[in-house]
Amino acid sequence: MNELPTSFVMTAFGFAGGAVLGATARWVGFCTFGAIEDALVIRDNRRLRAWLLAVAVAILALQLARHFGVTRIEETLYLGAQFGWLGAISGGIAFGFGMAMVGTCSYGTLVRAAGGDLRAAINALVMGLVAYMTARGLTGLFRVSVIEPTNIDLTTIGGQGLAHVAASVFSIALPDAWLFVSVFAVGGLTFWCFRNPEFRKEHKLIFAGLTVGLVIAFGFISTALFGNDPFDPQRVVSFSFALPPGEAIVYLLTLSGAEPNFGIGAVFGTVAGAFVVAARKKQLRLEAFDDAREMRRHLAGATLMGFGGVLALGCTVGQGMSAMAVLSLSAPLAMLGIVLGAWVGLNMLIEGTLLGGLRARLFNDRS
Repeated sequence: MNELPTSFVMTAFGFAGGAVLGATARWVGFCTFGAIEDALVIRDNRRLRAWLLAVAVAILALQLARHFGVTRIEETLYLGAQFGWLGAISGGIAFGFGMAMVGTCSYGTLVRAAGGDLRAAINALVMGLVAYMTARGLTGLFRVSVIEPTNIDLTTIGGQGLAHVAASVFSIALPDAWLFVSVFAVGGLTFWCFRNPEFRKEHKLIFAGLTVGLVIAFGFISTALFGNDPFDPQRVVSFSFALPPGEAIVYLLTLSGAEPNFGIGAVFGTVAGAFVVAARKKQLRLEAFDDAREMRRHLAGATLMGFGGVLALGCTVGQGMSAMAVLSLSAPLAMLGIVLGAWVGLNMLIEGTLLGGLRARLFNDRS
């Protein structure tokens, strides 16, 4: 491993984990938006329980890894001292609303595109380009001038982890705070997931939750262990599909002058894993937009997803799983925003207009 460039090693790990994520999503239908939609529209929370099981597994695996000194999760962006509360909320709402317009999350967009969905392929391109612009281009001016100045500096308590907050509030040692918060989170999530008898029968969903949780932990552990190169240090990261699709597009356009990374590998790996399963299940078929109206809706949704995902510093996988796995304070805020945005978007689609959807839901007026 040491003889290979660190960036290549990171890309390989991202590809491997992404392939598992893509295959799992295509095989079982593991999708965050699908889980939210089922819970909000038809009151079926089995897929939501699988998603939360993945979070619980990732938290447990990472805390064990941290205890034995095989990861450096305190170096991840999600635990940094700059707490971007406004970006998490506003970006989450924008991402969630766009997700409802598109019908899936950014992770699901890649999975669908791998099966031949041309709508998803176009959405991925638009989402990726807008995300890259918001991180490093024109629309990034809004982020820098409006969002980032509202960040709260939490240097005095050590970072924005829930354990940092608990240690400060209850005046306990940080290691004890990590133990307390992680046991509470893992125990509570696991209990809620398996208390439902219908979910206990869903062996595929349970397997998917366990698998995805371990892959999220694998991302942090692999980048911590093999990215700790003094000559080419790599950030400790795990899976996210907000900015990486844009980075993957730019990498393809500037191959000779660009360097791959974990996120780019994850994007290509997700598409590859989903393609293999789609081919195995004979689900490869071309699908296109039904009409111009549907195309406009998808393009608007993909734009909001790219913009909101970068403002929130993650998507349903980045904030919803990776940030949750390290017990970041921003994760629940971003996910509340995503769920709220998706709720508004779904009701707008059901009623036909934004105001009609809000009126029907808030005042129970379907007339």
